[in-house]
Amino acid sequence: NNEIKGVILFKKAAVFTDIHLGLKGNSKVHNDDCEEFVDWYIEQAKANGCETGIFCGDWHHNRNSLNLTTMDATIRSMEKLGAAFEQFFFFDGNHDLYYKDKRDVSSTIFGKHIPGITIVDEMYTEEDVTLVPWLVGEEWKKIEKVKSKYMFGHFELPSFYMNALVKMPDHGDLKPQHFKHQEYVFSGHFHKRQVQGKIHYIGNSFPHNYADAWDDERGMMILDRENDKEPEYINWWNCPKYRTVKLSQLLDPDSDIIKPKMYLRVTLDLPVSYEEAQFIKENYISQHGCREITLIPQKQEEEITTDLDITQFETVDEIVSKEIAEIDTNNFNKKTLMDIYNDL
Repeated sequence: NNEIKGVILFKKAAVFTDIHLGLKGNSKVHNDDCEEFVDWYIEQAKANGCETGIFCGDWHHNRNSLNLTTMDATIRSMEKLGAAFEQFFFFDGNHDLYYKDKRDVSSTIFGKHIPGITIVDEMYTEEDVTLVPWLVGEEWKKIEKVKSKYMFGHFELPSFYMNALVKMPDHGDLKPQHFKHQEYVFSGHFHKRQVQGKIHYIGNSFPHNYADAWDDERGMMILDRENDKEPEYINWWNCPKYRTVKLSQLLDPDSDIIKPKMYLRVTLDLPVSYEEAQFIKENYISQHGCREITLIPQKQEEEITTDLDITQFETVDEIVSKEIAEIDTNNFNKKTLMDIYNDL
């Protein structure tokens, strides 16, 4: 049965998150990568003796434009996951839900009809494990009252990196300090794998774009609860990779930059003609299995390069939050204004 009530607590769990089927306009290449990842994940889980599987959210990418090829890959992959484990817990992320403030319309709800898949749509605790769906409304207030060693969810916490450059601004209700009674909190949502104290952001399944450039430490996590071991991360080294390099680096015979499935942005820092540049591009794609090489003229890069630290730039969310906080009037409720903005 696919009900969450009465689940058997896991001994050893294989965990992944944020796969985003349908990314890049329902790209077949990306969906094929997703299916390859699922096969690899199942293989690693079995090799490590994991009887339980957990997915921590954001299965689909765009809630408004899922086409049939993406749904075909989705159903096939979910059937594999349901069949591979004694139990598989499936969380919806914010990308899977149609409304930000409620969970009643989801792009993955049909998963409850797939044998082996248990959709996590309510907070549930059994002994020392708690499963938490995407939090809506005032549900975040329940977190600090939950007493369990392990907690899994799709949380949006400040001070963590959303990607390699940008940190999550501090404007939400839920904070890291609310996890008072946990020893480990495992979450999807932010794509950079990172750990701060008890909180683990597992990271997306594999690099998705240039926000993940030079960071290939993506894949899955194994938690051996039965033997009380520390979480173990396994990287999918056959994943797509993103690189930003200079042409001089690319042509260096000792660089060994090129790998299969690679996307490259190459700055032309050497004097080459258009024909020579195109020859280099076509040669590397055909001989080394690169997927895409974008050539960027040196002058263009110089024009956009500054001495500013871009990690200090404010995000749109930060700017709006600050402006609302500084409104000096009794005619508006600042919290209501912020809630309206967050719901956009």
